[in-house]
Amino acid sequence: MAGSGEVANDQDWAQEWWSAVRCAGVPLVLLLLVDWASGHGALWRTALWLALSALLFAVLCPTRISAGPNWLTARRLGREHRIRTDLLISVRCLDGVSPRLLLRDALGGRVEIDPEVLVRNPQLWHRLDEGARKAAAEGMLLCGETALRRLSSRMDRETALGVFRASGLN
Repeated sequence: MAGSGEVANDQDWAQEWWSAVRCAGVPLVLLLLVDWASGHGALWRTALWLALSALLFAVLCPTRISAGPNWLTARRLGREHRIRTDLLISVRCLDGVSPRLLLRDALGGRVEIDPEVLVRNPQLWHRLDEGARKAAAEGMLLCGETALRRLSSRMDRETALGVFRASGLN
């Protein structure tokens, strides 16, 4: 568990970032090699391949999630969104192709994250839950206690499964 002053980070972010770099870089290199081998290499084509590669990277680049005492931050390609977890007023689960968790605070902050990040990083969940409990106790959390309970149940299930796997009881 994170201590009272420690910052918790997404432990898988660097690996996902390098994966996005590879997924954007490999097609770029292959397209440049094909152009070079065919003799059709031109500056405008190279610029086009670079632009397409940069666009692919922008789409695949993961959001970096960090949390500390009473705050949570999501950074993505130069943009940062921060909320105060102890001032949460809304937590919503957005279902769709990729489920998202939308968090809003009383100061107007808004963060949208993938719930899987919380499942893979229990210390991030602990920071969010700690702040959300404060907000609920103070009557600030107007919408989302059900979503937090469902997420808490999922976290408990994943933790129990991890313990069973580690002990060989699975």
